[in-house]
Amino acid sequence: MNKSKSELEASYDRVAEQYADEFFRELETKPFDRELLDAFAESVRGRGEVCEIGCGPGHIARYLRDRGATMSGIDLSQEMVKWAQRLNPDISFQQGNMLALNLPNSSLAAIVSFYAIIHIERDKITLALQEMNRVLQPGGSLLISFHSGEGVLHRDEWYDKPISIEVTLFGSDEMSGYLEAAGFETVSFAERAPYEFEYPTRRVYVSAKKAI
Repeated sequence: MNKSKSELEASYDRVAEQYADEFFRELETKPFDRELLDAFAESVRGRGEVCEIGCGPGHIARYLRDRGATMSGIDLSQEMVKWAQRLNPDISFQQGNMLALNLPNSSLAAIVSFYAIIHIERDKITLALQEMNRVLQPGGSLLISFHSGEGVLHRDEWYDKPISIEVTLFGSDEMSGYLEAAGFETVSFAERAPYEFEYPTRRVYVSAKKAI
């Protein structure tokens, strides 16, 4: 696990600038995602701190902050954190690992995490979700997204740079089981086909709450 996480961090450090340039404004072309995030922002506004885990350049945090949510962000890649802070100077970002979050128990009102849990191996998914559960207040909200499917994809080049990134694909029922095992109550699933400019996997979005 340490080896793969080290490779993942180094890979995202290597492509952080190009990634930020490509993805920071991606929500402008994703109406489905914007609609989900609008509803999420409305539900968490005024409830306390919301953390984006696996924040990349902070574009999800930016979108929610602009709609009244109190935002912070965490990413494994220090270079991504630097870009997130540069692009969003009014939001606090820090480096961290979702398998061992440096946050107090019950400190967050909500968590949003888009396409970050896909970098966790199947046998560690429940642990990652338990960490999110730990730092959420009772009744706190969780919104995650992932690629639908089976197996694992591997990428060894991005922006003409050598990397080593693996993406775990999940089924909806499978993820529901992980969430339940971690102490969450699933509220809803939403699913969409990929946009024409995206990798051709279906996207799944899960809304859940920490059990009270």
